[in-house]
Formats: sequence, C-alpha cells, structure tokens
Amino acid sequence: MDAVTYPNESLVDFLNENIIALRVQSDTKPMADDYNVTWTPALIVLDQEGKELHRTVGFLSPEDLIPSILLGMGNGYFNANEFAQALEVYGRIIDEYPDSDWAPEAIFQKGVSTYKHTENPLPLREAYDVLLEKYPTSQWTKRAYPYRLIGE
Repeated sequence: MDAVTYPNESLVDFLNENIIALRVQSDTKPMADDYNVTWTPALIVLDQEGKELHRTVGFLSPEDLIPSILLGMGNGYFNANEFAQALEVYGRIIDEYPDSDWAPEAIFQKGVSTYKHTENPLPLREAYDVLLEKYPTSQWTKRAYPYRLIGE
C-alpha cells in the first residue's frame, strides 16, 4: 500500500480532513494483541475510546480505502445514536462510491439508521428493495431479506 495507496493525493487529503491516522507495525506490543492483528495490512477504524468500528484486511486501492474508512465513521455515529450524521456518511458512500464493496452495507445501515432516527419501518423495506435491485447477491441483501415483509 506504500507504493500505490498512501501516496495518492486525494487519499492524503481525505485522511487529513477526516481522521487521525496512526501507523503501527504489526508486531508492536501490546497493540497487535489488543486488536488481534494477525495479518497485514490491517486497517482498523476506532472510536475515541479505542473501540473498533470497522476493519479491513489486505491491500486496498485509494478508491477502496476511502469508502472503507467512511463506513467506519458512519458506524461510529450510528453506535453513538447520532443518526443524522450516520445518514450523511452512509449517503456519501452510496452516492460517491456506488461500485465499492462497502456500498451494500452502507445501504443496509442507512435503512437501519433512518428507522432508528424516525421510528418509521418503511426505510428498512426501501433498503431491501434497493439492495435486491443493485446488489442481489450481496450478504447485505440476504441480511435485509426479512424487511421485504414490511408494508405488505
């Protein structure tokens, strides 16, 4: 990732604007053990208390790393019950990175966040419908499968 991903100017700008990046060698103790790092590169998004929000393992291009980090940020807002902010971040993944591996999860999480924010279950069904149309084989479509019954 040193040769391709990290030197990318748009990635550097994104990182500087959105997160506090910390690079740790995989054998650094106790961090490697604390976060169960068994393969590298392991990219872990943490909240302010050090709780893991999202993890990816293996090489990611700049175009894949940004939505992965955004997903971790959205999950942080979701876990803090800050649903309006979570919706904003999930929406950014959906709009700006629709072909990324993280778009289906962002759609699922957007539906759940909207439901939790409004107590209206219809966004769960809408998320399933979008997932079925755009990502029919995604694990997130399978996870949203029960929502197909909402509104019938």
